[in-house]
Amino acid sequence: MERIKPRTLSGFMELLPADQAKMERFMETLRRSYALYGFTALDTPIIESSEVLLAKGGGETEKQIYRFTKGDSDLALRFDLTVPLAKYVALNYGSLAFPFRRYQIGKVYRGERAQRGRFREFYQADIDIIGDGKLDITSEAEIPSIIYRTFTALGLRRFVIRVNNRKILNGFYAMQGLSERAGDIMRTVDKLDKIGPEKVRELLIGEEIAIPAGAADEILRFISIRGTNAEVLAALEGYRGKNELFDAGLDELRAVTAYLPEFGVPEANFAVDLTIARGLDYYTGTVYETALLDHPEIGSICSGGRYDNLAEYYTDKALPGVGISIGLTRLFYVLQEQGMLSDELVTAPADVLVIPMTDTLSFAVQTATTLRNAGVRTQLYTEQKKFKAKMSYADKLGFPFVLLIGEDEIAQGKVSLKDMHTGAQTLLTPDEAAAAVRAALAQKENVRVIRE
Repeated sequence: MERIKPRTLSGFMELLPADQAKMERFMETLRRSYALYGFTALDTPIIESSEVLLAKGGGETEKQIYRFTKGDSDLALRFDLTVPLAKYVALNYGSLAFPFRRYQIGKVYRGERAQRGRFREFYQADIDIIGDGKLDITSEAEIPSIIYRTFTALGLRRFVIRVNNRKILNGFYAMQGLSERAGDIMRTVDKLDKIGPEKVRELLIGEEIAIPAGAADEILRFISIRGTNAEVLAALEGYRGKNELFDAGLDELRAVTAYLPEFGVPEANFAVDLTIARGLDYYTGTVYETALLDHPEIGSICSGGRYDNLAEYYTDKALPGVGISIGLTRLFYVLQEQGMLSDELVTAPADVLVIPMTDTLSFAVQTATTLRNAGVRTQLYTEQKKFKAKMSYADKLGFPFVLLIGEDEIAQGKVSLKDMHTGAQTLLTPDEAAAAVRAALAQKENVRVIRE
């Protein structure tokens, strides 16, 4: 029989058990943070009708989508979590309570060229707040507070949430007589961090966008307004009264920045940044991008914003919303590559490995049951191997504790608990061993996934 060489497709990630444990901890931290704000978990199908997924598609989306037929059905793999959410809300509108707050962590698929840090199958972690007709501005301020709490819980400290408002940008371009080209201009300006101001200027005055050089210079002057949040807002006041949309956006931006400290976000972790546009026409109000201060090369690790009509392709009801998305697989990959994932996390499949040293297993089985009843994750090792091989197994998988049971232990109704980190070994009853393990692990409960 010819053997098939095992391989994983390019652009698809498979993790070894210890790294998978870190990824699971990563996702669990996100779930706990989102739940604190009253978001409910949602899961939508990976496969949808192509007609549903591509309702707002075309262009790059259609090129990247994984599409196939099964019988007479034209199907596709979801390429993000937002379109399935739009379908879900439109389909279940009568059964949902608004504002509808959901989070979803799930895999999405894009048939783009796989490259370093970019995948064809990857996890996204999204949260969205959907309103019925209206959605209060406080929701746009609450979203950055969730970003702050989530990344802080993961272990990050030096990051900044950059905030802007699309109404300010659209209003400013209207003042310059550039409304018809505002979308192209914002998509170009969105590249500022990657290509720099000179290249952005070249693109703005080039054949494709073709705005006057004076207008390009004015745009670059506007987006380069810098300073504290108060100073940037004060500078923007100089444009007030020239365009209604601009004024509305400035009022919203002032409201969001005023609420953020009350939501618990230190000013060191958020900044008004006029270069943030989010290239998609999808966004209509507040927009966000989050960056690690010590790793600007990573780019935005969490982005999103306000949109006015989530499900316009599926229903005539106005469903405004605000949300963010984390490209979880890419972020995990980059943090792992940068050596920023903590080595202190317990990544073993269990907290204790019970190793019987005799052929009599009854006491070992009873002990394992006692530990599990006490909430201690416990694995029973019964393979007939030499002691060295058993300890090598425990060491390779990183069990924090090994529990040895020989004839002497059985005679005393006790066990020998070995701390694999310190090497200390103690003779205890099974109940005492369970309590000792729980106490030791409690000290590691606050270990973060990410170290800085």
